[in-house]
Amino acid sequence: MRQLQSRLAIAALSVAALTPPTVVHAQRGGRGGPDNRPEVTFPVNLPTDDARMAALKKDAVRMIDSMSTFTGQMVDEVFSFGELGMQEFETSKYLTGILEQNGFKVTRGIAGIPTAWVATWGSGKPVISLGSDIDDIPQANQKPGVGYKDPLVPGAPGHGEGHNSGVPLNITAAIAVKTLMERNHIQGTLQLWPGVAEEQMAAKAYLVRAGLFKDVDAVLFCHVGSDFGVSYGTSGQNALISAQFNFVGKSAHAAGDPWAGRSALDAVELMDVAWNYRREHLPLTQRSHYVITDGGDQPNVVPPTASVWYFFRETDTPKVQALFALGDTIARAAAMMTGTQLASVNILGSGWSGFFSKPIAEDMFQNIKAVGMPAWSDADQTLARGIQRELGETSPRGLSTRVPDQLRTPPRQEDLRGGGSDDIGDISWNVPTVTLRYPANIPGLPGHNWANAISMATPLAHKGVTAGAKAQAMTVLDLLLKPTVVSQAWDYFNNVQTKDIKYFPLMRPEDKPAIWLNKAIMEKYRPEMRKYYYDPTKYKTYLDQLGIKYPTVRDTTKAVP
Repeated sequence: MRQLQSRLAIAALSVAALTPPTVVHAQRGGRGGPDNRPEVTFPVNLPTDDARMAALKKDAVRMIDSMSTFTGQMVDEVFSFGELGMQEFETSKYLTGILEQNGFKVTRGIAGIPTAWVATWGSGKPVISLGSDIDDIPQANQKPGVGYKDPLVPGAPGHGEGHNSGVPLNITAAIAVKTLMERNHIQGTLQLWPGVAEEQMAAKAYLVRAGLFKDVDAVLFCHVGSDFGVSYGTSGQNALISAQFNFVGKSAHAAGDPWAGRSALDAVELMDVAWNYRREHLPLTQRSHYVITDGGDQPNVVPPTASVWYFFRETDTPKVQALFALGDTIARAAAMMTGTQLASVNILGSGWSGFFSKPIAEDMFQNIKAVGMPAWSDADQTLARGIQRELGETSPRGLSTRVPDQLRTPPRQEDLRGGGSDDIGDISWNVPTVTLRYPANIPGLPGHNWANAISMATPLAHKGVTAGAKAQAMTVLDLLLKPTVVSQAWDYFNNVQTKDIKYFPLMRPEDKPAIWLNKAIMEKYRPEMRKYYYDPTKYKTYLDQLGIKYPTVRDTTKAVP
């Protein structure tokens, strides 16, 4: 606790030191910011209001540049915790501590989820909400900056999705905006919150049900990527229902009296076989996958209990409901065939396919273009090309260096072919929402994999998060000071997005957050992982603490599984 308090105190002092105008503006002049970042440019010869906005945005950018070391340390700290969904205790304690030290009011345990929280500052309208995920991936533990598989703790979880970076981005942006709001007497409320257990789609619908967004005017979500962008309309993300099917049979001696038993595992296996045969006759857009979470205790005992956990995904909510209903029918049939019972079906998570605000996306895209891609170093490009070679690319492309020229248009309905999911979809159907994609990872990687963790506590990630924080802060300022953007967002939400489709929760009224998820895994690995927690009071970066030369790569053409 004493170590955490000292870390928070240092964080608070480092941020407090940024607030006096003489410090904030210390980097005026020159052709670039710290670490050779390109200078952000704004239009000139503007009317008074636009000139004021340009000046505010320029101050926000300079402030965020001056916080880059602090931002990178937040990114590294959360990376070192490496916590799975519903078990993000160290992460939430650390991040909320920083927010409280910097004047935000924090409420913990939102929606009955111990690691969920909401932080607020300010008063009145508009209410601008900033969110990002904090959980990580099983068995993705990896040394940062090392371009081949090399875990710190073999078998442990790690940030193979990059969720260690989004809330630090939002905190940096919020501190900058808060400072400008105080100096310039700007009315409005800032709200920050974490996406808990996003990999299980297990929390955001409960945040909606708890009323977290009922007074919010706009949500700016952010998610790590290898590009720098934003989109609007249909997202292409799949709607999802996560369900665990629990069977109960009757135990018996598997050799001496097997006819007296009824195997719950037989029911699980028959359900899985039937589902896999049925896949041939399902639409191409569906995605479904499962793991057996309980398969019995030992071979000589007929399993009296067994469970299987399914993710059902489809392109929209009615289709995913139909897919889940089919799974439920097959489960009941499997129970009938084996003389067992389908004792319960637990909804562990759910999410609508996202639909994002065109007016806010258009505004944010202009800010992204003003910021531009980070100035990648030779070391950053070497790391990127090294892991791309490691995974089999014969002509590694490295990192993207350009922001797209145009805002990406929504995919056509006939072009949707299924894919990943994100429970930001539930929020997007309750309040105008966009997702900022910021460039803190490497193109061409498999996702949900150790390889996606190698950049996430390195200068590459630090630069991408700093760039993303600038775009986020600039968009918050637009929403605070341009009422037309907010009103247009709600017009689009009411008269386009929800004109014919109204939100309803996919979980049932009796369902509760699955706060027990991943508890056993974290209890197994946390004691060893704790040895590698980052200490910013002793080391400027996590790479320094680990003694890793950046980058560490090998030249190979061999693919690594």
